[in-house]
Amino acid sequence: MDHIDSKFIGLVSIRLEKFKRVKADLYNFRCPICGDSKKNKTKTRAYLYAVKTNTNFKCHNCGASMSLNNFLKQIDTSLQKQYSLEKFKNGKSGRNFVTEEPKFHFEAPKFNPKIDLPKASENPNSAGYLTSRKLNPDNFYYAEKFKKFVNTLKPTFDDTKYDEERIIIPLYYEKNLIGLQGRSLGPSKVKYITVMLNDDAPKIYGLDNIRKDAPVYITEGPFDSTFIRNSIAMCGADADIDRWGISNAIWIYDNEPRNTEIVRRIGNTIDNGDSVVIWPSNIDDKDINDMAMSGLDVQSVIESNTYSGLEAKLKFTTWKKV
Repeated sequence: MDHIDSKFIGLVSIRLEKFKRVKADLYNFRCPICGDSKKNKTKTRAYLYAVKTNTNFKCHNCGASMSLNNFLKQIDTSLQKQYSLEKFKNGKSGRNFVTEEPKFHFEAPKFNPKIDLPKASENPNSAGYLTSRKLNPDNFYYAEKFKKFVNTLKPTFDDTKYDEERIIIPLYYEKNLIGLQGRSLGPSKVKYITVMLNDDAPKIYGLDNIRKDAPVYITEGPFDSTFIRNSIAMCGADADIDRWGISNAIWIYDNEPRNTEIVRRIGNTIDNGDSVVIWPSNIDDKDINDMAMSGLDVQSVIESNTYSGLEAKLKFTTWKKV
């Protein structure tokens, strides 16, 4: 990081909540773009960090990423103009010149929590549901009182009066339990509830079971990922997969061409240069689980309909209905 970047980081730091210097050329603070965590005002998931002689901004809550020049433009345009004059007066351009990501190491919780519950195969409700969906109930757990169980791992629910049974989908990283998803078995306003035991842990299912040197398929839900080789699932908003060592990703979204949110996310994935699955028009099933239940060879369908670049854009234009 050069002296000009250091100077202007110091100048903008008074505008950044909970700003601190972590180490040389690495600064941490609450993200001014998304506001960071709404529940915990102590969370600081935004960073300024050096890449060679330049500086980049990255938020691990909202995913925003940009050069220091563009970050200053977001915070204080007058300060950005001063920075631009000093930084680029020797003929350098002011474009986004930083693409590398910082390397962060997530430390698993030291108390090493365990799931003290029966397997889903041991309960007729959970076993019946999972087997009817062609899922292996031995891979999941059953909680008769979901909120009560979660509170034994992490105080989360103040009111446990209205509790319900749920299938427990465990999230592991480096063989440590880092979180879980609860899938409702009966009528519920919220079908999935994700609880993280550490807010900095990856909201990803299956990280311990993949080869990162091979293409990694990324699905929208844990159940879908069980039908595909070398796959993981997002358990919330799109995670920063580069942070967890995944460089050859193939994104798989639900087959809902009229869903504006899914259409937006696929478009962004293509624009980012990643590979994506565009479902063929002769498939009506909404997701991978439904396709498997229909008897399709899901792996073959996916491998035959993976696209990137211009070809992905052309296929996407034909597929979407909004």
